[in-house]
Amino acid sequence: AGISPVIPPKSNRREPIPCDFRAYKDRNRIERMFNKVKQFRRIATRYDKTKASFAAFLNLAATRIWLRDFVNRA
Repeated sequence: AGISPVIPPKSNRREPIPCDFRAYKDRNRIERMFNKVKQFRRIATRYDKTKASFAAFLNLAATRIWLRDFVNRA
């Protein structure tokens, strides 16, 4: 019930070690989302003093990122 490493083996390895590629894909997606959210200066520097306002701005930033991706696909 902790975090286990999800590292894919090299493609030229003779005996590939087992890897959960679904978990790798999910973890990569989450890491990319955090990198996008950190592009907002207010979140990266934590200007907000209260937990509620920080969480609210996280929601706004995530919504803005989602809308940008959603609109660009049309």
